[in-house]
Amino acid sequence: MSITNLFKIALRAIAANKLRSFLTMLGIIIGVASVITMLAIGQGSKKSIQKQISEMGSNMIMIMPGQDMRGGDASSMETLTLADYEALKDQCKYISAISPVVNSSGQFINGNNNTPSTIYGINTDYLTIRQLSVEDGEMFTDEDIKASAKVCVVGKTVVDNLFPDGSDPVGKVIRFNTIPFRIVGVLKSKGYNSMGMDQDDLVLAPYTSVMKRILAITYVQSINCSAITEDLTDKATEEITQILRTQHKLKDATAESEGDEDDFNIRSQEELASMMNSTTDLMTILLACIAGISLVVGGIGIMNIMYVSVTERTREIGLRMSVGARGIDILSQFLIESILLSVTGGIIGVLIGIGATYGVNIFAKWPVYIQPWSVLLSFCVCTATGVFFGWYPAKKAAMLDPIEAIRYE
Repeated sequence: MSITNLFKIALRAIAANKLRSFLTMLGIIIGVASVITMLAIGQGSKKSIQKQISEMGSNMIMIMPGQDMRGGDASSMETLTLADYEALKDQCKYISAISPVVNSSGQFINGNNNTPSTIYGINTDYLTIRQLSVEDGEMFTDEDIKASAKVCVVGKTVVDNLFPDGSDPVGKVIRFNTIPFRIVGVLKSKGYNSMGMDQDDLVLAPYTSVMKRILAITYVQSINCSAITEDLTDKATEEITQILRTQHKLKDATAESEGDEDDFNIRSQEELASMMNSTTDLMTILLACIAGISLVVGGIGIMNIMYVSVTERTREIGLRMSVGARGIDILSQFLIESILLSVTGGIIGVLIGIGATYGVNIFAKWPVYIQPWSVLLSFCVCTATGVFFGWYPAKKAAMLDPIEAIRYE
């Protein structure tokens, strides 16, 4: 029997039981749609995180004080000084920009308007490190830093909250708690990051001003820097570690002693990206596995219906075999019917999955990204499901005895 005739017979059998065929495909439809949607959400989250890390500076290195950020006394958080910053600035060959960082949260006030925000004490290199830019006005200068000038550059969110009338903030004086700061520039808006944090809700000021006039401290809370290129991040990290160990007079390990532990922590964006990618990949696999259960359930549904179909058409099978149909023809007939059900369900599932993915993006505002391989994988799984779960009922039909099949009531 030709393959064309087998397809015609399979299509007629499916068309004869439209509702049952649709309900059989429903498991496959839901499974495929779920897999595509879940993978798109997982990959969208991964892309969003990668974009966010890139926007922050893929070659950024953060140096934090203390042996362990989870605890310890106050002195362990005061291990970084301006002398360390100067040493790194003068001696490190693999960094292109470096800035000390101190910060304090509080209330900013302009007339009757006020808003809670954070003021960051930094130098001019900070804009390069964090890939920020001044849209209106200008950045404060090195002279302002030396003079501990009370000047600042503000983010868009702070401007919107303190100047709701839309007036130009440049040149105006705002107060941080009770300390006045003159606005010299406004940062270009960066919006929200992938973790829902407002990147425009900040104020930048000279680190000397924040250290002396606000915090009254002599140490820095962190040091941020950029490696010359992303590939040199590891070398820069090693160089920074060695310089800081020398600065802090920490003993290296010898044959007689273990040596002193670092009293600082170094984190790079590369390390953060690797960790976040691992987390999102694990989440994507978990979501896909949960959605894949629907495909297994759909496959079991196909097997169940094919068993019913074989039982219902036992006499038909006997008649076909008695007029010359071979076992391979009967097996092919039912196997094609099973594959048609799963592939048709897969096509509908792909369309629904793509629609659901864009629906999630439009209504839930989640980042999504449909990868072509996820659609191809769905088709492969559909075909495999049809073959796997349709084989046994089809084999059973092919092995029926023609005489017994014709007598079947």
